[in-house]
Amino acid sequence: MNFIDTHCHLDGAEFDADRDEVVARAKAAGISHVLIPGIDLPSVDTVIATCCRYPGFAHPMVGLHPEEVRADFRSVLARMRLLLPGRFVAIGEVGLDYYWSREYEQEQLEAFEEQVCWSVETRLPLMIHCRKAQNEMVALLRRYEAELPGGVFHCFTGNEREAAELLRFDRFALGIGGVLTFKKSHLPEVLPHIPMGRIVLETDAPYMAPVPMRGKRNESAFVSHVLERAAQCYGVEPAVLAEATNATVRRIFGPL
Repeated sequence: MNFIDTHCHLDGAEFDADRDEVVARAKAAGISHVLIPGIDLPSVDTVIATCCRYPGFAHPMVGLHPEEVRADFRSVLARMRLLLPGRFVAIGEVGLDYYWSREYEQEQLEAFEEQVCWSVETRLPLMIHCRKAQNEMVALLRRYEAELPGGVFHCFTGNEREAAELLRFDRFALGIGGVLTFKKSHLPEVLPHIPMGRIVLETDAPYMAPVPMRGKRNESAFVSHVLERAAQCYGVEPAVLAEATNATVRRIFGPL
């Protein structure tokens, strides 16, 4: 049984000491591919280097994360745009994040819209991060809805109504990660209301480790715990859900 981790920061410094071992454990656990998001200009190099180190297994994205948007975002985006479409499988990790601060609210909106336009132009899907900004994100995406090639709403943790609103974008899926396994999470009640063909699996490693690994550095091998819990929610065997999510990944990102 093979499955895909659609969101793993494998290029991060947290893995510098044992990256080969992390990849070996992932493969042993059944992970066939990992998708690695970019977050800023320096990560362009680390993401590409990591994917070159693990060809056919690790696949790069490029984007400016909303928490990395500053006053100089236009020059950062201009340099990123020169790299497209290149070998990237998606535009990401991009979006809006007003959880900590709205200091760069307008800049985030402008940066997100420009990167949405990249997706329309290059036909690369979006990997979208959104926290405390779903209304603003949805309003922006609706302006481009007919032209968008698709993508993933990363780290979905919302309720049934919020899921339905996002699934109106019919070429998108919801990224389901470790939060599903948390004791106080309401996702186990929400998930059965989401079509099985509209979710993908993710870790967001090294963050958000699932139960029973909470408190540890997350890694791709741990997505197996997310798969098992999600399969329980749907009342199917893990292999059935693995194949469904793999098919959704291929639909959105193409053959990896």
